[in-house]
Amino acid sequence: MDPASNVKPFNNDIILRFIVDRKYRILRHLILIMLLGAVFYTSKTEFSDPLSTYLKVSTFSILLSLFYINMYWLVPKFLFKDSYLGYFFWNIVLSILVVLVGIGVKHFVHTHSKQPSYQRDESNLFVFYFLFTVLIGASAAIKLFQRWIADSQRINELETATIQSELENLKKQINPHFLFNTLNNVNVLTKKDPEKASQVLMKLSDLLRYQLYDSARAKIFLTADIHFLEDFLNLEKIRRDNFDFTITREGALQGLEIPPLLFITFVENAVKHNIDAEERSFVDVFFAIVDEELHFSCINSKPKIKVNRNGSGGLGLANVKRRLELIYPDSHDLRITDNVETFNVQLIIKK
Repeated sequence: MDPASNVKPFNNDIILRFIVDRKYRILRHLILIMLLGAVFYTSKTEFSDPLSTYLKVSTFSILLSLFYINMYWLVPKFLFKDSYLGYFFWNIVLSILVVLVGIGVKHFVHTHSKQPSYQRDESNLFVFYFLFTVLIGASAAIKLFQRWIADSQRINELETATIQSELENLKKQINPHFLFNTLNNVNVLTKKDPEKASQVLMKLSDLLRYQLYDSARAKIFLTADIHFLEDFLNLEKIRRDNFDFTITREGALQGLEIPPLLFITFVENAVKHNIDAEERSFVDVFFAIVDEELHFSCINSKPKIKVNRNGSGGLGLANVKRRLELIYPDSHDLRITDNVETFNVQLIIKK
């Protein structure tokens, strides 16, 4: 992966990383303390020092303590465990303590102030209670948001790992099935035509080289995959005299990357089910770029006399359908039409 591809997601998620990442934990707390401290430092009271300073420091300490009690005790102990009643109960307890502290502060101010102002006291208490509510709500929201982000990341990582594992399993199911059929073809040719069998083995070595090296990558060039399909169909043409195929290319296919072995199942299935001992059979494959979409079609003839076969062709199609759902969710359109004389696969992949 190109390292530059990580720059944009990192810039987009910098705020989320700052809120969630543990390495910014100390900085987050320092910013909170500084902001809260600035609010109290710039606030005005009708009392002179040192009483004004005592009130600011004590109020700041009480609210900060309540903030951290809620964040690191109440939320993890109750909300994270879905104990909403317990969380509600302890918030009521904290609210009562806040009221008692407010009454105590009011009594302290009246006792030590020579010019008490009841109107100003009521206003200060309202601000105190309001800040208490805001800080409790903010601490709970921050902690829940951090938990949600962490859970989402774990779920995404798990889904990614699961999808990658499933894709590898599906691809491994496709490869042995293809190799098994090809080796059967070679076995037949060794008895009928050893020279053709030698040609098949040479082409088979190219196919295996493709499967061992190119198919191990996450993406390969479409042109390489088309060449792979061409080799496969040539192998079939060598084995069968009454078989024809075409591969048509339209549009700018060069440079386009796709997952490996994405089309071989369709082509293999077409070859497997169009064998006709009496009439000529055909497979027509088509690739094109239309309006920034990759269009693929595979049409094969069907024998006039239907032959019952025992095989895993159905499993191969089911596998490739699942691969398409995993790799191109909501960005592909697969249509399979089974007519009387032909079997038609139409696939559109949005780039």
